[in-house]
Order: sequence, then C-alpha cells, then structure tokens
Amino acid sequence: MIVPFNHVFMLAGAVFFLGLICIFTRRNLVMTLIGIEIMMNAAAIVFVASAIHWNRLEGQTFVLFIIGVAATEVAVGLALVVAAHRVTGSVDPDRYNFLKW
Repeated sequence: MIVPFNHVFMLAGAVFFLGLICIFTRRNLVMTLIGIEIMMNAAAIVFVASAIHWNRLEGQTFVLFIIGVAATEVAVGLALVVAAHRVTGSVDPDRYNFLKW
C-alpha cells in the first residue's frame, strides 16, 4: 500500500465528519440524504483500505453491500421526499407533521 494506513483512516474520518456536518447543518432532506451517502462512502474507504492492508477479500465484499444499500437508500429516500413534497409543498423537515399521531 503506497499511502500509509493511518492516513487512509484520517481521510475516512474527515469524510465521515463532513457527512455529519452536512446532516446537522442543512435543513433540507435532499442534503441530509447526501450527508448519509458521504458517511457510507467513508465506511467504504475504511473497508477497502483494511482489505488491502491485511490482504483479505472480506472488506471489498462489504463495500459491495455498502454500495447496494446506498443505492437503495437513495431510491427509497428520494421517493419519500417527492411524496412528502407533494403533500406539504416543501422539502423542509420541520414542516412534515403529517406523520405524527
């Protein structure tokens, strides 16, 4: 591995932190979904780096599952956002009170 293992972990931590910032600072559901995607990509970076570092294939297998879950999350999440936008006319999560009892 050309890049030191610790540097890859620092990169993944920074990417994960950027995803957290995107989730907590934006008041838009689409940006929240993008933040979750960024956090999943950070986990994928760690799995690939660990698989390369220890010469194991399981980390890369987990990345395939992460990519599949991320694609499913985007499809279902955007469908829910579009459906909620039709009801409220906004993508602001504070206006979604129609799901409360």
